[in-house]
Amino acid sequence: MSGTGSPTLNVDGTGLDIVIVAASWHETITNALVDSAVRTLDEAGANHTLVRVPGSFELPVVSRAALKAGADAVVALGVIIRGGTPHFEYVSDAATSGLTQVTIDTGKPVGFGVLTLDDEQQGIDRSGLPGSKEDKGREAAEAAIATVRALAAVRG
Repeated sequence: MSGTGSPTLNVDGTGLDIVIVAASWHETITNALVDSAVRTLDEAGANHTLVRVPGSFELPVVSRAALKAGADAVVALGVIIRGGTPHFEYVSDAATSGLTQVTIDTGKPVGFGVLTLDDEQQGIDRSGLPGSKEDKGREAAEAAIATVRALAAVRG
């Protein structure tokens, strides 16, 4: 299980405005990720808004817009399942590289909750659904909050 050894993070979201940007493909898994991120942000005391985009390819541009509009952080959630064509690699790379560039360009964090999977079962196992081994929606939300706090500490 890749969640083994996960860190204890500062997840005090008091006073933070966080936007969840979620893709719409693979609805069962994506909705579980969103539900988990929402619960986590509520528990942390963060204000949050949900914005849906068509797919994971669209996550970077909307995430950048949310951060430029004043959000403290974004939680980007999506599901990309390998198929029989190279499409998987292109979309996975575009989402990952794009979200990385957003953090660099804005100086603000993006909690990365984009699942790149070989099959649907891997997503179910990581989505935070009952019986799941991992909860990537929670992890992405916690990472976003903790990174805001780390940046604040560095910036003084």
